[in-house]
Amino acid sequence: MTMTLSRRELLRGAACGFGGLALDGLMADTNAASNRRAPGGPHIPPRAKRVIFVFLAGGPSQGDLFAPKAYITRKHGQAIKSPVGDDGQLRVGVAQFLPMAPVKPVRPRGQSGMMMSDLLPHLSGVADELCLLRAVVADNKAHAPAALQFHTGHIAEARPSMGAWLGYGLGTENRDMPGFITIHPPGDGRTYGAGFLPAIHQGTPLRVPRQTGEVAITNLRDPDPKPELQRQRLDFLQRINRRLLNRVKTDSQMEGIIESFELAFRMQAKTPGLVDLSRESKQTLEMYGIGGGASDVNGRACLMARRLSEAGVRFVQVTIGGWDHHGDIRNALPGSCARADQPIAALIRDLKRRGLLDDTLLVVSGEFGRTYWSQDLSGTSPIEKHGREHQQESFCTLLAGGGVKAGLVHGETDDFGYRPVQGQVHLHDLHATILHLLGIDHERLTFKYQGRYFRLTDVHGHVVKGALA
Repeated sequence: MTMTLSRRELLRGAACGFGGLALDGLMADTNAASNRRAPGGPHIPPRAKRVIFVFLAGGPSQGDLFAPKAYITRKHGQAIKSPVGDDGQLRVGVAQFLPMAPVKPVRPRGQSGMMMSDLLPHLSGVADELCLLRAVVADNKAHAPAALQFHTGHIAEARPSMGAWLGYGLGTENRDMPGFITIHPPGDGRTYGAGFLPAIHQGTPLRVPRQTGEVAITNLRDPDPKPELQRQRLDFLQRINRRLLNRVKTDSQMEGIIESFELAFRMQAKTPGLVDLSRESKQTLEMYGIGGGASDVNGRACLMARRLSEAGVRFVQVTIGGWDHHGDIRNALPGSCARADQPIAALIRDLKRRGLLDDTLLVVSGEFGRTYWSQDLSGTSPIEKHGREHQQESFCTLLAGGGVKAGLVHGETDDFGYRPVQGQVHLHDLHATILHLLGIDHERLTFKYQGRYFRLTDVHGHVVKGALA
């Protein structure tokens, strides 16, 4: 596999080794060797060229949306024996183990019969395009470490994020745009950081403009309207930076700054057109739910994700918050679904009609799921006002396009919706599968740092072959 690194980094890397990554391709290509962001090559034939990751921050309730349990529904409001065993964990507000039925009916959808809530009418209409993983497992039940693990493979350290690993391994399809853009990113910058990889691979934060003239990417505009003057200033600044870099010999942050300045200069011409949704048809805007309603902001974000992916951005993330339903989930969940259901379904339909779904992998998930039994924050309220606690032991993730099997339900949990009984997919397995679909062997995409070789899946991970088309 070829990499996207400068010639000096290639020579330095040849001395210490880069895991299983082959250097022959770039060493033979002078232009590519001087451009860290030039596309590399896959280990295996890829099914997908790019990824759109819709992150449902907070942890959506899989029991209410995708995987109802007959036993739980039958025992609604009746105390049951603890399904989790005596594992010594502190369980605030859930000690009674009161099963709670779905807040709305969950029915079979499409020809596949995939179960989906009445709260998701738009996603229900594209059920046969989806691959539903129903036994996904994470390692931590707190938001910050769970979200960090989903994004980087680790619950605590500042490791490279998924998008950074893809940029490092495959480069970008468009030299005028970043390889990784994150729309409304999580608050923890580590979730879209480059970690110990070259800094150019970190995600570029973007917010959705709500009105004409609003800035989507901070610090991208230059108040000087004359490009030739910008170019002169930038050339002067780059000479100073390179002089410093030659003196210190190696500084990944400085190298990232040098390349970021050049990229930002090119982006000034490219980005405004990509974030300008006024060029889209009225039909497309309505399809995404853009127009001032509950789905407006997320509709804009998902449409922008499609535009960025189509323009050659390798990894685009959209974060949709509002899924942390510890209390009154019956009244809170419908609003969360109304804000996300139509935009995500429209993204799938739009990718398909534009011929992009086959080589675009869509991933939709929270950092974990929620319990099938209730959580009573006050200790006195009726069950109708209860919420649900975090559950990392099993939850649901949606995949679409990019080489996954459409209309498939993969995995199952026990009668309590707690532990996987078949088809378990750990986050390391999910990461291995994402890389596999992009043509990357997760065991060979490595980077040597502090004396050891690191990878997205650490020392774990198996491709979920049953989910592949």
